[in-house]
Amino acid sequence: MRQVPERIEGYTYGASAVPTSAVTMQELKDLKVTVGWTEDDERFLSLAGEVLADQTKEVVHHWRNEIIASIPNLARHSRSPEGEPLPDYLAKSNRRFEQWILDTCSRPYDQDWLNYQEEIALRHTSLKKNTVDAVESTSHVPFRDIVAFLAVMNETIKPFLGNKGHSGEVVQQMHAAWCKSMQLQLALWAKPYTASRLAANEW
Repeated sequence: MRQVPERIEGYTYGASAVPTSAVTMQELKDLKVTVGWTEDDERFLSLAGEVLADQTKEVVHHWRNEIIASIPNLARHSRSPEGEPLPDYLAKSNRRFEQWILDTCSRPYDQDWLNYQEEIALRHTSLKKNTVDAVESTSHVPFRDIVAFLAVMNETIKPFLGNKGHSGEVVQQMHAAWCKSMQLQLALWAKPYTASRLAANEW
């Protein structure tokens, strides 16, 4: 399993401290059927992981510094309540963001992966946001921003997939597999946001 070449603070994939997801493996299997997941998608997503392995820093820099930083309602989620930059917080979360790309492409979608999807979602709600890095920022990232920004990530990942000389057809297949994974993950992230006992009214 590839990992970004630095120690990742707050990255707890597979750790016993990560609770078991409220989503069952059967529900995950059903969701994969719903998005049309195939063995070819798994193969091309793995290839995407190879293509992106040495580009994760550039991808996250593009998302965070060239897009999110210019959108105030998104940029505020990694800044102080007064709008001041939090460079240490940003650096740590960027490493986790980079690793998420690799996890998306290269991890088996098993119980550990499912558990961590819920952990990722919770870290964007008021239940866990800011706690991992002990910072003061916005209380949560509204789910609407996550849903809307997914389209940007899907569009902007494609040029990076084309950077290693693969044919247009193969790039398209890698991109299609990536987009299916994003839709699958979005469906999983919705669970904590829509469970009233967890993070109510954080649309």
